[in-house]
Amino acid sequence: MPRRPNPLDPSSSPLALFGAELRFLRERARLSQDQAGSKANYSGSHIGSVERAEDMPLRDFAVKMDQVLDGDGILPRLWDGLLKRSVHPPWFDWPIHESAADLLRSFELALVYGLLQTEAYARALLRSDDQAVRARMERQEILRRSEPEPPYLVCVLDESVLWREVGGPEVMREQLQHLVTVASDRISVQVLPFGLHGGVNGSFALATLDDQREVAFEETAARGITTGEPSVLRRLIERFESIRSRALPVDQSLDLIMRTAKERWS
Repeated sequence: MPRRPNPLDPSSSPLALFGAELRFLRERARLSQDQAGSKANYSGSHIGSVERAEDMPLRDFAVKMDQVLDGDGILPRLWDGLLKRSVHPPWFDWPIHESAADLLRSFELALVYGLLQTEAYARALLRSDDQAVRARMERQEILRRSEPEPPYLVCVLDESVLWREVGGPEVMREQLQHLVTVASDRISVQVLPFGLHGGVNGSFALATLDDQREVAFEETAARGITTGEPSVLRRLIERFESIRSRALPVDQSLDLIMRTAKERWS
């Protein structure tokens, strides 16, 4: 007997309203999640995650699913009216995925990844906004928790991050020393040497959750986008592995970080 779908509360968030409307259209069309997904080249699991307001869809998803489900334009209109602004805030719901992850992979083109920033470095970036700084520091608690186990974190930094001044020499020296100090069996920090590489399009992060779902956070010039869309995930996973294969090994990376702290910021 088919499992009855979980009830949705469309009033709980813009994403929940979009998901509820998507489910309504799909059930009206008498299609399963897998059937609807196959018609638009998406997995059934991604359809389900969007319906449950667990994944943020891209606009292309709204357009294709509306066409498949004969929505008469309702899904693109909902996306434009409700979700377009929801994906703009820099962190959106990314900390939720960070805290639920077993594995985090991050490539940073310009700045130290938020989970590895010192308070002084974050304060300089956030213009001394106490509330924003406190929120960023609280995100880092997942790396120190005992239950559940902290996620594994694999962070690759473009070498320019080590040279880009944030807050002055003292702040930079402390930040680079911190990167070396936090490196452990669970936290890997690598440096990608100067040069043209697959990460020049921007920073991004990947979270592997305990149920093996993948979620990505991709930065653009105007906003950050959190998504579980399979095509985006494949592209970013391939990009990360390409970048990491060109990065210095961990020991050499930590040596370079310490050398830069001494030669550039002392």
